[in-house]
Amino acid sequence: MNNRKVMEPLERIRKQLEQIYTGAQAEQAYRAILNRLAQVKAPEAPSGRYAFTQKDMVLITYADQFQFAQAPALKGLAWFAGKYLKGAFNTIHILPFFPYSSDDGFSVIDYYRVADNFGDWTDIRALSEQFRLMVDGVFNHVSRQSAWFRSFLEGQAPFSDYFITVAPDADLSAVMRPRTTPLLTAVLTAQGERQVWTTFSDDQIDLNFANPQVLLEIVDVLLFYVKQGASIIRIDAVPFLWKEIGTDCIHRPQTHAIIKLLRAVLDAAAPNVAVITESNVPFDENISYLGDLAALDGQGDEAQLVYQFSLGPLVLHALSSGSARKLADWVDTLPAPYDYFNFIASHDGIGLLPAQGILDEADIQALIDQTEAHGGLLSYKTDAQGKRQVYELNISLYDFLNDPAAPRPGLDTERYLTSQTIMLELAGVPGVYVHSLFGSGNCKECVAESGRARSINREKFQVEALERELAGDSRAAQILTRYLALAALRAAHPAFSPRAAQRVLRLDEHVFALLRRDGQSGECILCLSNLSQSELKFTLNWQADLGCDHAGEALRDLIAKETIPQEDGRAEIRLAPYQSRWLV
Repeated sequence: MNNRKVMEPLERIRKQLEQIYTGAQAEQAYRAILNRLAQVKAPEAPSGRYAFTQKDMVLITYADQFQFAQAPALKGLAWFAGKYLKGAFNTIHILPFFPYSSDDGFSVIDYYRVADNFGDWTDIRALSEQFRLMVDGVFNHVSRQSAWFRSFLEGQAPFSDYFITVAPDADLSAVMRPRTTPLLTAVLTAQGERQVWTTFSDDQIDLNFANPQVLLEIVDVLLFYVKQGASIIRIDAVPFLWKEIGTDCIHRPQTHAIIKLLRAVLDAAAPNVAVITESNVPFDENISYLGDLAALDGQGDEAQLVYQFSLGPLVLHALSSGSARKLADWVDTLPAPYDYFNFIASHDGIGLLPAQGILDEADIQALIDQTEAHGGLLSYKTDAQGKRQVYELNISLYDFLNDPAAPRPGLDTERYLTSQTIMLELAGVPGVYVHSLFGSGNCKECVAESGRARSINREKFQVEALERELAGDSRAAQILTRYLALAALRAAHPAFSPRAAQRVLRLDEHVFALLRRDGQSGECILCLSNLSQSELKFTLNWQADLGCDHAGEALRDLIAKETIPQEDGRAEIRLAPYQSRWLV
């Protein structure tokens, strides 16, 4: 362990432990981590840091999203991935596939098992041989049915200090709440009734990271996932990891130190494995989880990617209002490097908190109103004054953009695909929720069955029925075909590299215009999206307006496979309603 590649992460591990614990605790935890790293057999994968490129696209899906009648669920996912994703997506984020008791997987009973109805670790490793895998680290809490919590209730060592107990009269008024459910839950233990900390629900019991043994348990889990083929570890609910009574218990310095430590552990054991943090908070708070961007040769010392939560509400606002101004203003201010995980739809709802300070109250209220008008639901949180506040929109992306009660054949599909094209062209790594591939609508039956608003966007597919639908001319078939073509185009052009330059152009109020330029190849791609239902046209000077070479050549639209002539260095651009063009 004398070479620089190993020693440098170890120095970072020691430093972060000293930020979290007292001297003796930090030293003991450091020695324990060293022992763990000495036992790790590096996976058969590249040893250097992974550099994200334009070929990186992530499909976000449940393990049981594609269901055969008589086969473990992961067999269905393997079928879909093998048949459709090659050449378009290189990464799959399988949402929690462990045994769980609620929240569709985010109340983990056992970190070390695959749920029996999904398959086993052989299925996970088989997928990892074909695709990079993103695996969830649900580290803020565990299920109340977990062995850890059951042992806590029984007073068994060492689990008696694995969870946070709080005196009934403790002043918790400063704690930032992401839900309206009680912060504390009463449980009966061998020592009597105790109040335990439950940030998200009474079935999700928060872990006590003030106990170094808990952090070591999580390090063990992290390294286990790497051995099973994980290439990206998604750390769930990051802002809430560290609790300190008297504070708001969000984004604490110890939380950042924990993420930096986990990153350093991976850099020591498997530097090709990346960390992504999930933090549904305002933009400036969100990007703080990239850490010191000047560290590690410009790679940052915390997460390699952060979720771009602000993008969803901004794209929805742009297409609802028909105006590119606020989306363009925001993209224009995004700091480089663009270590963003760009997504619009997900297994959760569309968060509104990340839009604060970017959209005004009237804009946000308009999104809420459109959600309800199109058959969607709302989820709430409790604000600092104890009042209920809309936290997220629960609606399928397709039905938010298009009124299910008044469909417009053709136009609705174009409007929807424009939202996806904008996401794919932005600097960063795209994350595509599985239902976005098909333009799925609201699943009201799913809500009725589960009683949860978020289920509106979590319908599962029966493979036989899906194959029949995709074999025809259905909306799902049309959208999937065009989506996969867009993804393949993106992968083929270095101008879409996550770290290629991007510049917003102000060509028309109703057009979102983005210039992507790759410094190495010199490739320029002008991305245009019409946000209105009217045809638009304008004249463009390729060299004077964009600063790109080849001013006399015809422009080529990668999406429509059309050419647009230039005369005297100028080209007339036409955009049909909701049309997007990628011009080279």
